[in-house]
Amino acid sequence: MPTIDLTGKVAVVTGSGRGLGLAYAQALAAHGAFVVVNDIDEDVAEAAVTSLTEAGGTAVAEVVPVGTAEAADRLVARAVNEFGRLDILVTNAGILRDKVLWKMTDEDFDAVLTTHLKGTFTCARAAAVRMREQGEGGTLILVGSPAGQRGNFGQTNYAAAKAGIAAMARTWSMELARAGITVNAIVPVAATAMTGTIPAFAPYIEAMKNGERLPDFLRKGEGFGTPEDCAALVPFLASEAARGITGQAIGIGGDKVALWSHPQEIRAAYAEGGWTPDALADAFPTSVGAELQSVGIPAPAVPEA
Repeated sequence: MPTIDLTGKVAVVTGSGRGLGLAYAQALAAHGAFVVVNDIDEDVAEAAVTSLTEAGGTAVAEVVPVGTAEAADRLVARAVNEFGRLDILVTNAGILRDKVLWKMTDEDFDAVLTTHLKGTFTCARAAAVRMREQGEGGTLILVGSPAGQRGNFGQTNYAAAKAGIAAMARTWSMELARAGITVNAIVPVAATAMTGTIPAFAPYIEAMKNGERLPDFLRKGEGFGTPEDCAALVPFLASEAARGITGQAIGIGGDKVALWSHPQEIRAAYAEGGWTPDALADAFPTSVGAELQSVGIPAPAVPEA
């Protein structure tokens, strides 16, 4: 099997001070890439840089909250000024402001959309401009979520942002194809501060912190593991081995990797001359409505004792 080698490549990873973002940055550095670490906390960012350099990698920190065009330009400029180019962008930065619809404020909604969706857009735009100027292709890896694929209770803002990120990956894969820039969304599932708030996962994450291994029904059945389990997908997608992969949503977690389908028509029915409400009421249950789709992220199927 070929060895993944990113020597000489330069990557920006947003939100990479801790958790999944740090794991992505560490994996890229371990395979030879120079990395710009990003976080809003200077101490956290510098600690991440130290962890990369102590492991033999090369990294610098850029402390800025993503969302604005100015922040995106700073990240790209840092990569170019420090290392001379930009080849890889991983848009991982994110926040949560979970509330049910009738309790979610404008501020809750705007904050999450600004960081996740607009942050992905502004950073990808700045990166695409630079990569097209270089004329040597590149890689955009946009971080999605199962919530964006299926919805999730209490996460109107987050689910909307992550669904939009998957749609942007498909769109940009077409727009940037001629420039040799691949664009994919990844859908990680891992034990993080975010998933630790989910009741079904919380006890297992707590046990993992105490040195226990996650059980197989999570690692295999649910595809749920550590941030490091998810990190392998990033250097792979950034490598020559994945040059033909673009416009996809790829899930990874625990022992599992999977391809998410794009939204598509499941069933169709036709009425000569068009539909009336009464005709829909008659036909829908046994035609289009015979295969209604589920919503939400299924809870882990805990084996019986």
